Amino acid sequence: MSVTQVWAVVPAAGRGTRFGGALPKQYLQAGGQPLLAHTLEALLSHPGVAGVMVVIAENDADWPGWSAFADKPVLTCTGGETRALSVLAGLQALPDSVRADDFVLVHDAARPNLAAADLGRLLEVGRMDPVGAILAAPVRDTLKRTGDDGGIDRTEPRERLWRALTPQLFRRHQLARALMEASAAGVEVTDEAMAMERQGTRPLLVEGDESNFKVTTPADLARFEFELSRRGS
Repeated sequence: MSVTQVWAVVPAAGRGTRFGGALPKQYLQAGGQPLLAHTLEALLSHPGVAGVMVVIAENDADWPGWSAFADKPVLTCTGGETRALSVLAGLQALPDSVRADDFVLVHDAARPNLAAADLGRLLEVGRMDPVGAILAAPVRDTLKRTGDDGGIDRTEPRERLWRALTPQLFRRHQLARALMEASAAGVEVTDEAMAMERQGTRPLLVEGDESNFKVTTPADLARFEFELSRRGS
């Protein structure tokens, strides 16, 4: 593997992967191909990415069987019950050419609208840091805290608050250890940065475009299809 390239882990297994039907959302069609295909294309079309490990559910009958994408390798392994365990499985299954101290990207299967410029900036900034970095967006909305009755208790300050996006970039061994220790402690981390934070580290925030949204509802899928139509025009 070139020293200028990294591998990516794409968790596509676990709970909460469906909406409105039996088909996992990463396999829903958008622009004539599965959502996951757009995600892989966004990653592998960047020259800084060497290959992808897609973490799929056991006996995943919907996996298209890709072994390459954009002339780069696509490997698969079986994931766990949670996102964290699936990411850990992906890290452990990476090729031996990915060393313990090499940086690895982790990217949501359902974030197909990743911009190449954002990915490039994350790689450039994150690899200069001993810990790593994540793409994120500043909170711009006014935040309200509610009581049990649904009424507003107070307005929360939004300064210094960011929404975590993916990809997230960390060293292979450090991230695997952080995920294992969180699991052993019974802590279900919701992203890789949370696992690293538990280790006492402070990953960098790299501002990314808000168009790097996660498809979680039918409206999100329609939004991505609109983005695809704009590219085509």
